[in-house]
Amino acid sequence: MDGIVTEVAVGVKRGSDELLSGSVLSSPNSNMSSMVVTANGNDSKKFKGEDKMDGAPSRVLHIRKLPGEVTETEVIALGLPFGKVTNILMLKGKNQAFLELATEEAAVTMVNYYSAVTPHLRNQPIYIQYSNHKELKTDNTLNQRAQAVLQAVTAVQTANTPLSGTTVSESAVTPAQSPVLRIIIDNMYYPVTLDVLHQIFSKFGAVLKIITFTKNNQFQALLQYGDPVNAQQAKLALDGQNIYNACCTLRIDFSKLVNLNVKYNNDKSRDYTRPDLPSGDGQPALDPAIAAAFAKETSLLGLPVAAVPGALSPLAIPNAAAAAAAAAAGRVGMPGVSAGGNTVLLVSNLNEEMVTPQSLFTLFGVYGDVQRVKILYNKKDSALIQMADGNQSQLAMNHLNGQKMYGKIIRVTLSKHQTVQLPREGLDDQGLTKDFGNSPLHRFKKPGSKNFQNIFPPSATLHLSNIPPSVAEEDLRTLFANTGGTVKAFKFFQDHKMALLQMATVEEAIQALIDLHNYNLGENHHLRVSFSKSTI
Repeated sequence: MDGIVTEVAVGVKRGSDELLSGSVLSSPNSNMSSMVVTANGNDSKKFKGEDKMDGAPSRVLHIRKLPGEVTETEVIALGLPFGKVTNILMLKGKNQAFLELATEEAAVTMVNYYSAVTPHLRNQPIYIQYSNHKELKTDNTLNQRAQAVLQAVTAVQTANTPLSGTTVSESAVTPAQSPVLRIIIDNMYYPVTLDVLHQIFSKFGAVLKIITFTKNNQFQALLQYGDPVNAQQAKLALDGQNIYNACCTLRIDFSKLVNLNVKYNNDKSRDYTRPDLPSGDGQPALDPAIAAAFAKETSLLGLPVAAVPGALSPLAIPNAAAAAAAAAAGRVGMPGVSAGGNTVLLVSNLNEEMVTPQSLFTLFGVYGDVQRVKILYNKKDSALIQMADGNQSQLAMNHLNGQKMYGKIIRVTLSKHQTVQLPREGLDDQGLTKDFGNSPLHRFKKPGSKNFQNIFPPSATLHLSNIPPSVAEEDLRTLFANTGGTVKAFKFFQDHKMALLQMATVEEAIQALIDLHNYNLGENHHLRVSFSKSTI
């Protein structure tokens, strides 16, 4: 069975309180070999037992109840928004870790924050408290991977001015401004979520409310602080910065509004002062780890470290932390980080009477550029699909796992295969394998293509574009009804080149997209079909 290779700590249990001896196992399909870091024999005595709950503040924090497969990067990401992380010790056998911050003040801020907001890793609540230890002494031979991750973080943090109020001279802060910022994101080649914005902007003060929306084809947000001074500091530090390397540039202005009215807590808007708000119609309710079930089995995130020191955007690291939350929610692919190197997906429970390489290419092509598809010869309800990179396979898996295709709920997981093999020359495999490497229908070939901004989960409403002037609403309604579903609503955009069309169910919309994306409407116009986030 294809699936995820989990990393295991192998060791001899020496006694109920002692730890597994450290061992290093890199999984064969991982491009970042995971290192299991544990204390050695002498250290295990130092780190025995649980720390007291309400001990005196210390810059070393004790983190408990960690999910078994959690990585150093994810634990470090918990501390990054509060200051520099100087050391980490993972106790894999006990599902615990020690995290050392540069200052006690940063540790106090972190503990206070997480006592109000329970932190979650991979959909599991975890517990953070002060350690009895005042500093971490770790065995560096065992701790190499953790040290490498930390060095990457430190390199970035020292290459850039620390993002804190100290960088803003007091005279520069004019209190007459609004506490609400208007944020526009340019060059949005990767999705930016509300959680990512919250993580970045929280460094400058308590974020009370965020509303996100699309206007003039641009992702925008309104974000409200408790105090206009925080808004001023955030604007000075972040305006013009890139969230990810070389893309997603923040453009920040003060809003004319002084207060935001948030009606729903979901992935488009949030009022952090009112956790009781409803999630609104049709929006997923906002749990800190939406859909983390998907992310649970995949290694989430490495740090996008540039080859040139200082070439990293100043936000790359806080953002890596932010992206942990977002990647866990399965809504964002990390740039420069292929998800565990897996570009190949295993899709099972397919309708073997109906499915073809072409239909899989069209559906999975909504989330990335499909390179090859192989329907398995001995198991025709399963297929391997090779995407262009790990981000795309991650996005496709998160959006399509559990959806209905040809009447069956499909299961999408990461495959252990690195590539999809083509059949040997002259061998007929009944058309079950197809190479789409040179397909003109790839949606994401062009860097900066608008398609990057329009990646949405399967929905009953479809976005149609490239409609020729001669084609009327009735023609399109008939065309889509012929795919076997019911057209519930239709709306042309002003220029008549684009339209929204709503089917009765998500399954019907998936079927219509498979059948009609790239359909020739005449006059050399091939219809483009995508899922829409709008309703009619």
